[in-house]
Amino acid sequence: MLSNDRLVLRRWSEKDRAAFAAMNSDPQVMEFYPHTLDRSQSDALIDQIERQFEEHGFGQWVVEVPGVARFIGYVGLSVPSLAAHFTPCVEIGWRLAAEHWGRGYATEAARLVLDHGFGSLALSEVVSFAPAINHRSRAVMERLGMRRDRADDFDHPARPQGHRLRPHVLYRLSAATYFRAP
Repeated sequence: MLSNDRLVLRRWSEKDRAAFAAMNSDPQVMEFYPHTLDRSQSDALIDQIERQFEEHGFGQWVVEVPGVARFIGYVGLSVPSLAAHFTPCVEIGWRLAAEHWGRGYATEAARLVLDHGFGSLALSEVVSFAPAINHRSRAVMERLGMRRDRADDFDHPARPQGHRLRPHVLYRLSAATYFRAP
């Protein structure tokens, strides 16, 4: 578990499955993914996240706002299966329910995750990537101090040529840079 004065990041429970499925079926939340997820796909994703925790000692934590909501989404680390010039790597990512956007939760939770990743886990670098048109996620990456080198941008191999979600940007953050940040 990770926490600060406002947020708790915790492992998944059975009670989270319905809220997660509802979030993943929202077209607004899933705008920059190939499609929304049904309940079985959403449950399978939780199972995959839990396997990452078992295999790597980290994963996507449920974000809880005590006194506000038991589940607002997830933020955490993963090892993407994507074959790209920057893999293998550790990626930070997030997905929050739309009603909780614009309150700083993604950035705040991601900072807790980065503190853990660069501190306890002793990671040397964390990356994040998203479709180039996903300006909200890119803004979070920049608020975290992550930097983009256009030479790292890539076309997502699982998206067809000409698809609006094919062009991706890659942001990086090193432990040395993170710990020097104000």
